Amino acid sequence: MTQQIRLDIFADPVCPWCLIGKAELDRALESRPDHPFAITWQPFRLDPQMPRAGMDYVAYMKMKFTDEKGIIAAMKPVMEASERLGLWINPSLIERMPNTLDAHRLMHWAGIEGAQSPVMSALMRAHWREGQNISNPDVLVAIAEGAGMDGKVIRRLLASDADVDTVNARELHARQRGVNSVPTFIIADTHVASGAQSADLWQRVIDELQSQ
Repeated sequence: MTQQIRLDIFADPVCPWCLIGKAELDRALESRPDHPFAITWQPFRLDPQMPRAGMDYVAYMKMKFTDEKGIIAAMKPVMEASERLGLWINPSLIERMPNTLDAHRLMHWAGIEGAQSPVMSALMRAHWREGQNISNPDVLVAIAEGAGMDGKVIRRLLASDADVDTVNARELHARQRGVNSVPTFIIADTHVASGAQSADLWQRVIDELQSQ
């Protein structure tokens, strides 16, 4: 049996380059089904100052990129990369930029049940393709149930402050370690790669690890 190697991924489902980075990694993993990675998704909010209720998406984007021209320039490489990867995202459907604390709480609980990757995929799909508000408990419960989790339990947890401190502490620890952008990948708690990496690079990494 191939010895497993921990791959920590710091990501936020509303980060477009996290979506692209995940798609590239997924391609590599599909082409190397005997890869050694044991993947753990770690919480890291793109905007930790986001109000709990979120913000109007257009207003948020204008605040971040000044005007419509700035938004188009910022999104152009995202749209090109997503089209190349067959992601077919539709930002025009997004009405609200959510605070993703509850999404990261769901990811924490998914980790306990071994369902993190399907939950992250569903969070990204809900936000980027369907324009759903992934801070809405109904949306999060549906995503949890789609990944085989108990929706009633998740709804009760979301209505409480369960694991808010845990998620915040893990994000703070990441920032203290020097993680300051997403996606960030840490292999075996040693090697760090920042930004969306190509499938080719991941294939080379896997091949090198398996040749050792």
